[in-house]
Amino acid sequence: MYVMAMPALLALVIFSYFPMVGLIMAFQNYNIHTGLLKSPFVGFKNFEFLFSTSDAFVITRNTVLYNLAFIVVNMVLALIFSIMLSMLRNQKGAKTMQTIFMLPYFLSWAVLGIVLQAFIGRENGLVNNVMLSLGARNRTNWYQTIQIWPMLLIFLNAWKGVGFSSVLYLAVITSIPVEYFEAAVIDGANRRRQTLHITLPHLRFVIGISIILAMGNIFRADFGLFYIMTNNSGPLYPVTDVIDTYIYRGLINAGNVGMSTAAGLYQSAVGFVLVLAANAVVSRIDPDSAMF
Repeated sequence: MYVMAMPALLALVIFSYFPMVGLIMAFQNYNIHTGLLKSPFVGFKNFEFLFSTSDAFVITRNTVLYNLAFIVVNMVLALIFSIMLSMLRNQKGAKTMQTIFMLPYFLSWAVLGIVLQAFIGRENGLVNNVMLSLGARNRTNWYQTIQIWPMLLIFLNAWKGVGFSSVLYLAVITSIPVEYFEAAVIDGANRRRQTLHITLPHLRFVIGISIILAMGNIFRADFGLFYIMTNNSGPLYPVTDVIDTYIYRGLINAGNVGMSTAAGLYQSAVGFVLVLAANAVVSRIDPDSAMF
């Protein structure tokens, strides 16, 4: 078993633990010419620069609120879809629906950005063409219309990710012994009661683990979703700018490696604390559903 685990352990050490040496750049005024060991030490100034900016509140608020919305919406939809799939008697139809749900997960945000452009593009977008045919006078530039983007981003994230999550829940549902449902039918339980008293209790462990893991990423945002899908449009920054996109622009425009490293360390540290806190809360509610 140790030999079988060795490739994964080596990959973990090489790509996850060894690069942590670079965290020292978060406390340096890093200079590529002097290198990691000779760059001047500046303490916590990189962190001060990150949080002293006027955009700190906006990007933190957007990151946290979007992730909370993604957790709730995706989990609820994934549970609904998985339960619906488990109730389909036609196996071929169930497999077809499962494939349809999973397909967006394997598409990159770059591909989905082109698809979105075909719908809401100003010149040739389907939405503008339909609106013009219905009597609209001008074409709308949706990439500068702030109002639609919060709900649109939540929808896009759910459309891409719910299929994968629903398959995980479906795997647990299919492992529930059939005798439980047969006994419930004999006792007169309908589908709703079977779901409440048999299906959901068996899913509590997966739900607990999913919540704990999701809380660890609550200060991280899907870069492709917020950068590519919005075309990095400046007018949308108040509702689409998150920590990851802000760091990227800071690195590209200013070349501030130290600030970018400090932001990444901050995200990881907060995520670690939130994982511990979420696990503690879940263990108090249901010890069997906690990770440790």
